[in-house]
Amino acid sequence: MNASANGSAASSGLRVLVVDDERPALDELAYLLSRDPRVGSVLTCDSATEALRMLRETDVDAAFLDISMPGLTGLEMAQVLARFRTPPPIVFVTAHEQHAVDAFELAAVDYVLKPVREARLAEAVRRVVEGSSPAPATSDEQIAVELGGVTRFVSRRDITHVEAQGDYVRLHTGAVSHLLRAPLSQLEAEWADAGFVRIHRSLLVALAHIDEVRMDQGRCTVVVPGAELTVSRRHTRALRQMLLKRRAQP
Repeated sequence: MNASANGSAASSGLRVLVVDDERPALDELAYLLSRDPRVGSVLTCDSATEALRMLRETDVDAAFLDISMPGLTGLEMAQVLARFRTPPPIVFVTAHEQHAVDAFELAAVDYVLKPVREARLAEAVRRVVEGSSPAPATSDEQIAVELGGVTRFVSRRDITHVEAQGDYVRLHTGAVSHLLRAPLSQLEAEWADAGFVRIHRSLLVALAHIDEVRMDQGRCTVVVPGAELTVSRRHTRALRQMLLKRRAQP
């Protein structure tokens, strides 16, 4: 099939290329991208070879690539793009999480798993616009906690996990814990860039403190200093993806 532009896209904004050999997935991703106000036009190709031919004559601001394609794979296409004088940012969109390490070795901006959620895709577009990839956990922010009328300060980098307890959260630092009046959802949003991720409706964990990930008959747990924490089924895949990203970062 020939490369095509999504006619519903706006006349200004990012020009993005989507490459996927499966037409339903290609059309869905192109549609979702066209709904993003930061995207001006969407070009589509159903093979990497066709996409490379098109890129000889057309510049794009970003390429959204499937990985498992017949002939030239998305990873192989990315290696070719890396030799361009001005390589476009690459976002891999795939159903297979096992390629994440290879993808980030190729300096991918993001790695999105199928089925693609619109909100997750919007985050990938944001990273393209800002020229950023997922940030490693780096922060020594001091958290004020109270105990017996005395205010103490806990370094966020020492917190292994956070547990929701009613209107409070409990901050765990190994053998010691502290109560903080704050909703877990607030800390999830504010501490995401410091490497804290949701693994259960009542738990956040610091990726930097995970010593082991254990799988037993489909049940996932993570081991941090002083605790073994259960990961809910709905959060297991996302957690594994984030750990792969951290492993891929220099």
